[in-house]
Amino acid sequence: MKNNITDVFFDLDHTLWDFEKNSALAFENVFKKQDITIDMVRFLQYYVPINREYWEKYRKDEITQKELRFGRIKDTFDLMKIDIEKHVVDTLSEQYIYYLPKFNHLFEGAIEVLDYLKPKYNLHIITNGFAQIQENKLNNSFITHYFKTITNSEMAGVKKPNRLIFDYALGLANTKRENSIMIGDCIEADVQGALDAGLDAIFFNEYKDYVAENIKQINHLLELKKYL
Repeated sequence: MKNNITDVFFDLDHTLWDFEKNSALAFENVFKKQDITIDMVRFLQYYVPINREYWEKYRKDEITQKELRFGRIKDTFDLMKIDIEKHVVDTLSEQYIYYLPKFNHLFEGAIEVLDYLKPKYNLHIITNGFAQIQENKLNNSFITHYFKTITNSEMAGVKKPNRLIFDYALGLANTKRENSIMIGDCIEADVQGALDAGLDAIFFNEYKDYVAENIKQINHLLELKKYL
């Protein structure tokens, strides 16, 4: 590990903030309020991979934010062979977005590792998520104070892995790429994006997927202590 690191950039969803757990709780809340009875285990089995596919399309600018929010829910109901009217999907989508950031589960070790890193480095966030929602997630999880800067794709005008969002974040942080490292759960957006932009990178490999040996990786956030 290079010993010249001064600034550590984190992704938020699926890296610090436990998206899947919080998402499941948000849907349970929304379905209950809409008086919709549904098998949550089956719903999530379909929704989770569909949501990832939609986010990949959104990251590549193939769909709009509105299409992402509507399509991932509609496609899930279609695969479950449940008829649902458009206005109901719209309502579910809006309420899901409203309730999602109200849940605040973080990955195990998140607070401990942030406490460990903060005295040693300047900490930052780079996220493709929607600005207001990400801000609410950080505030409701009580971790905003750890970060010197927060860069989102709406501010930068581009999404990870585009080099320009990393350039924007570096400028906002007033730091150099050779002194910076990115930590995230997506090989393409977080790791390769950062490496291509001249930063170092660590892959948060929660599911222990196979990755090339030259990629630094951790399976638990506390393993960051080995590198930083």
